[in-house]
Amino acid sequence: MAETLAREAPPGSAGPPGDGQASQRTLIWRRFRRHRVAMVSLGVLAVAYLLAIFSPFVTPSSAGAYNADYAYAPPQRVHVLDDGELGFYVYGYRSETDPVSLARSFTVDESRKIPLGFFVRGETYSLFGIESDVHLFGPQRAGDPFYLVGANSQGQDVFSRTLHAARISMSVGLVGVFLSFVLGVLIGGISGFFAGRVDTVIQRVIEFIIAVPAIPLWMGLSAALPPEWSTLQIYFGITIILSLIGWTGLARVVRGQFLSLREEEFTLAARLDGVGRLRIIVRHLLPSCAGYIIAALTLAVPGMILGETTLSFLGLGMQPPAVSWGVLLQEGQNLRALSSAPWLLFPGLAVVLVVLAFNFLGDGLRDAADPYER
Repeated sequence: MAETLAREAPPGSAGPPGDGQASQRTLIWRRFRRHRVAMVSLGVLAVAYLLAIFSPFVTPSSAGAYNADYAYAPPQRVHVLDDGELGFYVYGYRSETDPVSLARSFTVDESRKIPLGFFVRGETYSLFGIESDVHLFGPQRAGDPFYLVGANSQGQDVFSRTLHAARISMSVGLVGVFLSFVLGVLIGGISGFFAGRVDTVIQRVIEFIIAVPAIPLWMGLSAALPPEWSTLQIYFGITIILSLIGWTGLARVVRGQFLSLREEEFTLAARLDGVGRLRIIVRHLLPSCAGYIIAALTLAVPGMILGETTLSFLGLGMQPPAVSWGVLLQEGQNLRALSSAPWLLFPGLAVVLVVLAFNFLGDGLRDAADPYER
């Protein structure tokens, strides 16, 4: 009897791949591919992470490059045809200063063309330990002004800094979710598998953490970081803080799944066969709810990204000269950013795009992992 039950597949599986039926993984992938928005979001995130990883090569300038002569320079329009032939270029700037307010304004100087090209020479950078000065796209003459989405108060390229900042903001989400995964699966698994008093104590702790307002808690923990820490130490400090707070949602998901699976016949059969508790959790329970865990992790990444952005925006996270989306958005707090330089809010557009893509991807994974979906 026990041996027969032990051979039964966990809920949601479709039997061994060799018996004419598809495996659970194959079924999930088939259902996921039918979710068009999730597939598009997966492509968007893949492109976003590639741009972040190779940002020194993709961007025309480094994160720290500046030219005060072009402070608050507006975006330049890229022209594709040059005298009827294919050729990328932008027009230069003509700077004018108001004699009364001394405010500088820029107009298009159509008498000056700045040719653009692919694989151009520019600033030297290091990528994976390799020194190079080749950039994917930029001005053919190094030093010519090229601001695709405008410049900030110091004449720094907002587009280049946004892609450089993605390396920190988007990696915080992945590293933080990994730590949350370990805590959530461990604590949620213990809570759901043992139930009883252990479950009661763990759930009260989770409810207490959830009841504490997130932003004040982040602010308090971030303020406790030593001010003399380096940028790298602050980065890992923020990641750990976000992980210590963000594991509760995943723990509840795992706990709910374990409570329902611990009474299933395949689990009871494993107990009757004398299988240890750790082996039951690792070999039977976790694979049965892997789809739900993956979906929950995907939906948790946007929270991590928004958490880092919020802390840095409030001045409690990453600090200049480090660049993250929150640090860049600090430049958009003044009235001028909303009136005459709205392009300073471009990093906010990147945050919205990535967070929406993760949410749509998580929705697709959650629907694909649902055993009752067809």
